[in-house]
Amino acid sequence: MVLVIVVAVVALLAGLAANRYLRPRLLSEDDGTGMAVKDLVGPLLTMTVLLLSFVLVTANGSYGKAEISSRGEARALDQLVESAEYAPAAQRGEIQAGAVCYARAVRTQEWSAMADGNGSPAPSVWSTGFRQTFEDLQGKPAFGMLIAADNERSDERDERLTQSSPSVPGAIFWFLLATLVITVVALGICLPRTNNRGQLITLTVITALLTTMLIIIRDVDRPFDGIIVVEPTAITEVERQATRDFLTNHAAPAIPCDDKGNRRTA
Repeated sequence: MVLVIVVAVVALLAGLAANRYLRPRLLSEDDGTGMAVKDLVGPLLTMTVLLLSFVLVTANGSYGKAEISSRGEARALDQLVESAEYAPAAQRGEIQAGAVCYARAVRTQEWSAMADGNGSPAPSVWSTGFRQTFEDLQGKPAFGMLIAADNERSDERDERLTQSSPSVPGAIFWFLLATLVITVVALGICLPRTNNRGQLITLTVITALLTTMLIIIRDVDRPFDGIIVVEPTAITEVERQATRDFLTNHAAPAIPCDDKGNRRTA
């Protein structure tokens, strides 16, 4: 984000400098000499806005998928906890406790790791435990429901991890940044050299808008990092509900993990 702002400011200053020193050499008042630089600035600005808009839509789609998958994972985990009510008492307790620990591991460890586009092995410890518990339930009425809920949880988690990586390649982002620089410099060259206060204000506003759009693109393209982030609200609520259900028949020390979802050693 800081890099984008710095480059945009440098581009603005370069455009103003070009207006003062290069404009007299590049622009001709004689229309018969051919197309002037100022005639090309309009299409260039239009192209820049269209490119930024297209990439913004793409990045926003990735953000939306990340939010949907996060909520879908929480919903599947909640369904797993509810389906466990139809299992025998021993397996029901194991599944509910595992759901609490899984939610804690996702919320405290994997969520922060996704800021860098990575996952965490901590939730996998408890998802493996689910499958081990399911082996004892084969042939029981709850077996099919539990398998379906766990498969959905796994799919939604995979989608969440996939969307944590940027959907806009770095090369495209740098191309957009270069296009912004060229556009701002070209606009600066075409400003009149005198009585140009209004034009200077307009150029500054245009630079600010284009820079803001590029910053938003970079931010929403990383759904779990930055200013506009997907919060672990849904998984936190499921953790609370699973904890409540587990504590209905068990004591708090029976939960086999700490507050971060790590298995207790004793």
